[in-house]
Amino acid sequence: MQYKRFGERSILIEWPQIISEKTLNDVILYKGKLQIHKFKQKVYIKSAYNSILITYSYTINNFYDEILTLKSIYFDDFKGIVNDSRLWKIPVCYDLEFGLDLEEIASKKNLEISQIIELHTKGNYLIYFIGFLPGFLYLGGLDEQIHFPRKNTPRLKVKKGSVAIGGSQTGVYPNESPGGWNIIGNTPLNFFNILKEPPCFAKPGDRIQFESVSKNSYDEILSQIESKTFVIESEVIYD
Repeated sequence: MQYKRFGERSILIEWPQIISEKTLNDVILYKGKLQIHKFKQKVYIKSAYNSILITYSYTINNFYDEILTLKSIYFDDFKGIVNDSRLWKIPVCYDLEFGLDLEEIASKKNLEISQIIELHTKGNYLIYFIGFLPGFLYLGGLDEQIHFPRKNTPRLKVKKGSVAIGGSQTGVYPNESPGGWNIIGNTPLNFFNILKEPPCFAKPGDRIQFESVSKNSYDEILSQIESKTFVIESEVIYD
């Protein structure tokens, strides 16, 4: 691990540049320790695949002393931190109305569309971090058979809720935005709501399972969301 100055008010902690579940678990545990530590000033903590960024309210006067404090937190045996997570079940309609790139993927992969859907829904995807857009989940675990390169020319508008494949990853666009991933379906769920706490229901270390639903079911879920009666199905899991 390396501790680096990141401007006048931030410290970047980096693990080896390897995306792995083991590294993620270490990042999440360390982040949990940092969140319950009583810093002398307010701090903001963000994590990614293999890094944590700590931003302080004020300039860090003694960088090396602060590094020693952070290292002691890492090695402390904090009690009461439970590394639990949830499995979230996300309904997706894969009809061609939504799956704009399904036929192209099927043709180039020599697969039936039904096979792509089966491979995509059988996955149990680990959330590494949230970024790019608020509520955009970076997921690991996509079956190699449906890895597919990003588009050379991104779309200017990708519909909110679009479920897509980009290289070896899959994800959901939480809001309408430009995007270069290949769209295979759509979910009616909201992945980011600024009025809720937390704004995104999922967190790094949680898992996502996509479930295929019909267009009728999709519309029913959308109506329930609009009437605020829909509850996302999930269950607690322990790693």
